[in-house]
Amino acid sequence: MFDKKACLSKALSLLKKAAKGGANLVVFPELFIPGYPYGMNFGFSVGRRTADGRKDWKRYSDASIVVGEEETEVLKEEARKLGVYVSIGISERDAVNGTLYNSNLLISPDGEVLTHRKLKPTGSERVVWGDANEGYFPVMDTPWGPIGCLICWESYVPLARTALYQKGITIYISCNTNDNAEWQHTIRHIALEGRCFVINCDMLITKDSYPGDLATAPEKDAVSKGIVCRGGSCVIDPYGHDISETVWDMERIIYADLDMEDAAAAKMEFDPCGHYARNDVLSLHVDDK
Repeated sequence: MFDKKACLSKALSLLKKAAKGGANLVVFPELFIPGYPYGMNFGFSVGRRTADGRKDWKRYSDASIVVGEEETEVLKEEARKLGVYVSIGISERDAVNGTLYNSNLLISPDGEVLTHRKLKPTGSERVVWGDANEGYFPVMDTPWGPIGCLICWESYVPLARTALYQKGITIYISCNTNDNAEWQHTIRHIALEGRCFVINCDMLITKDSYPGDLATAPEKDAVSKGIVCRGGSCVIDPYGHDISETVWDMERIIYADLDMEDAAAAKMEFDPCGHYARNDVLSLHVDDK
């Protein structure tokens, strides 16, 4: 965590390993680069900031990625060499104003890069990352149909999910830091609701993930146990069934074979934006800048 070069190096190593294992689409968790600073407050309280907190925030900002610069180009080149599509969560830094965004990159082997910024950072995340301000709900055309992504609690917003369903997605990428049992119900509901595959990619965070020299340490209850975030990654089919193991408390690459015929067949009796939608009564307008 807080180490951009180390995170990028790990991402490249895992990309190569996954591609060697036969993966065509490789998905990483939310904020994989430079890590999710779980339990940290960066010295913020209502009406007050601290110099130590600002020091840590600046350190995290320096470890964030400017899309289009070196790190993005390295990921693009690796996707090209391996012939894989890549989804990876990053802390994005705006090159002009310095604002940070909780973002996800979709990268094709042809060099296309789509950036989705989290619409509304959740809870205290708002003191670190800003609201998305452009490029809402990007979808990438792939050999398996359109692929889109929502980040963490965006998936609790019905209209945000609908904005992706309207674009005909067959694969819904959910990169997040939700290691609770309730979230496992949520992703299965989304698969059933959207009649799409859901790739649920969660982060494993351990106590030793944090730098030892932070000026503002994470809250003690957040790191009282060795594992801070347990993971829970898995892949779900359009009928809400598991098509992979669900991985807890360890790092592991999950492989799953997706039968894309299922995404179309599942819409026979229910299509949330098609024949079941009653578009004459209900409609969604998206200001998709």
